[in-house]
Amino acid sequence: MNADRSVGARPAAPAPARRALLRYGLTGAATLGATAALGTAPASATPALQHRPGTPDEALRELAAGNRRWRNFCERHPDESPAVRQALTSGQHPFAVVLGCIDSRVPPELVFDQGLGDLMTVRSAGEVLDEAVLGSVAYGVLELDIPLVMVLGHQSCGAVKAAVESDETGERLPAHIQYIADQIAPYIDHTVEGNARIDATIDANVRAVRARLAAEPDLAAKVTSGELAIVGARYELTTQRVHRVV
Repeated sequence: MNADRSVGARPAAPAPARRALLRYGLTGAATLGATAALGTAPASATPALQHRPGTPDEALRELAAGNRRWRNFCERHPDESPAVRQALTSGQHPFAVVLGCIDSRVPPELVFDQGLGDLMTVRSAGEVLDEAVLGSVAYGVLELDIPLVMVLGHQSCGAVKAAVESDETGERLPAHIQYIADQIAPYIDHTVEGNARIDATIDANVRAVRARLAAEPDLAAKVTSGELAIVGARYELTTQRVHRVV
C-alpha cells in the first residue's frame, strides 16, 4: 500500500462533560477492574504511546509498513507485551479506524501487523454501513481523536458476490443477508460481466462507503481541517498486499 496515494445530518457533538463521561465509560471502568484484579496501580500509558502516529499521513505510513511486514513474513507482533497490556488498562489511543469486511481471511490487526490498542476495527459484511457502524466509526474519530479512517475491501468478497448473483438471478437471499445485498446493489458495475463484475463492484462499493463517511458533517469538518483522512483500500488475498482504491 502506498501511503502517499493518497448520511444524513447527525446530532450535534456532545458537550465536553458528556465527552469525558463517554470516555470514562470505556476506559475508567476497565482501569478500576484491572487494578482490583492485579492489586496494583495501573502502569503509565507512556510505553504504549511512544510510537503513536498523530497525523493522517503518519497513520497511513504505519499501516503501509505493517502490511509490508505481513506480506514478507516479517511480522513484529507489536504491542503485546505485559507492560503494554498493563498500560492499556488506563486508556486507549488507537491511531486508525479500519472499517472492514467480516471475512475471516482479512483481520486488520494481522494484515497490518498491529497489536493491542493500535487499531479500532469495525467489521460488517461488505463494509455495509448502518447506524451502529456509523456510530462506531464516529466514536473513534470524535471521541478518541483518531486521524485516519480506512474502508478496507478485499478480493473475492462473498458479500459482494452474493449481491451480484442476487441482482442477476432475481432470487432473494435468506434472512437478513438480503439487507446486505440491497445495500451493495446500487454499486454493482453492469459494464462488465462474470468475475470481472464482482471484482469491479468490490472497488465501487469501497468508493461508495468512503464517500458516505466523508459526507458525514462531523467527519467532513475534520477532513477539511486536515485532522482526518478517510481513504478506501483493498486487500488482495493472492498477494496479501493492501493498496489504495481511489
